[in-house]
Amino acid sequence: MTFILNTVLPALVIAAVVTTLANTATTVYLHRGLSHKAMVIHPAVAWVFRLIVWLTTGIKPKEWVAVHRKHHAYTDVDGDPHSPVLLGWKKVQKDNVALYRMALKDSSIVDKYAKDLPDDAWDKYMFGHHKTGLGLGIAILIIAFGPVTGLLAAFIHANVYLAVNAGVNALGHHFGKRPYNNEATNLQWLAFLTMGEGLHNNHHAAPSSARLSHKRSQIDPGWWVITTLQKVRLISLRFEDVRLTPAAKASVSTSGD
Repeated sequence: MTFILNTVLPALVIAAVVTTLANTATTVYLHRGLSHKAMVIHPAVAWVFRLIVWLTTGIKPKEWVAVHRKHHAYTDVDGDPHSPVLLGWKKVQKDNVALYRMALKDSSIVDKYAKDLPDDAWDKYMFGHHKTGLGLGIAILIIAFGPVTGLLAAFIHANVYLAVNAGVNALGHHFGKRPYNNEATNLQWLAFLTMGEGLHNNHHAAPSSARLSHKRSQIDPGWWVITTLQKVRLISLRFEDVRLTPAAKASVSTSGD
């Protein structure tokens, strides 16, 4: 019982905080900001998001962006890097990271889909070294909370972060509601865990919009972060409202929200 109270519970709380930060940076910065240009983020805030991504995920932003943009270019057809329609949701859930790595074996993918994101000095000397960032992030947890609690928190964070973001690609194209007629789905419980990313059907219906919640009954925590930063003029939106694609406007289904 002492171990649970003194080690496991603190590790769970720490992991929850770290995972929330990682998911916030993923959805606001990597996804809505960089990938879809749905907003312009103040350079200082963008740098903080880059730091969070570097320390908590091991992701190289332009690689993530390239794979994601290819997913939108070939959604659930041949060429999609991680389609559960083609591969099965269980495989995408289990092998999501491997599928990203496989897509990146094509040396042209970054040049084709992320040519607008050239490396800067920060990438060259710091953020481009993704393994260093991930290792430093773990080291910070160990120094701050001790080796056992720190490592346990890092382990929990890594597994939860990977699982829920794989879930967006896997479960979010298989289970859930489809208010718009596309293969993606809305899963509100997954949206809670991913700062809004679980509202995936909405996103595919309006990929250039920063807001993923299209109804009052839908909750998008990432949008709360965006509107807060917008109020203090650290973010400016590309569109103030939700901009549906022509296909989404023409093919709204009646299957629910």
